[in-house]
Amino acid sequence: MVTGSAREFLAATAGAAGALTGLLFVALSVTPRQRHASLPAVILQVRSAAAMLAFSNALAVALFSLVPDTNAGWPSTVLGIIGILFTAAAIRSVLSSAATARVQVRQLELISLLLAIFGTELVAGLVALAKPNSTTPVEVIGYALVASLLMGIGRAWELVSDRETGVLSSIAVLAGHAPDNQGPAAPGSAPGPAARGMGGEGGPQQAPEPRA
Repeated sequence: MVTGSAREFLAATAGAAGALTGLLFVALSVTPRQRHASLPAVILQVRSAAAMLAFSNALAVALFSLVPDTNAGWPSTVLGIIGILFTAAAIRSVLSSAATARVQVRQLELISLLLAIFGTELVAGLVALAKPNSTTPVEVIGYALVASLLMGIGRAWELVSDRETGVLSSIAVLAGHAPDNQGPAAPGSAPGPAARGMGGEGGPQQAPEPRA
């Protein structure tokens, strides 16, 4: 049974997870589908499912742990198993997709972080069940829930934005290299130098008249 400051922490975690889940639904409903046309559909599905599972994990573990006379190890163990099974399915989906190797590596890195979160949650849940009077497993579960929320925020931002959010991708953008998932140029964008020379800015160039 969770009491004292741990109960207050779980209540705050549940509130944050519920709010973030609602915002994720809103973001998915207003994000243009054609924005990510350059990515395989399976990558978008893994991203959205990972964000939803990360938020749902924190919400479910926190709410179930707040039920009177409930050991926090039970929801932590169950959600840890579900999360590990999801990561295994996500890895299979990413490897079998038609995405480029760089995109696949990027997705596998984040999925590995999810696997570490759910694995920590599972182990802490089992310890909480074996030692119900110990406060250390509940603290570790709390750390895993915070990490799950942060991971969900990262996946949600990656889902609704035009660019990757990783450190390496950010460095590539700052260095002037376009990311892999940058879509085609939007209609009405400025034409390139070749286009300006063939009738773009300044109009078509006239050939010089031959001298007599």
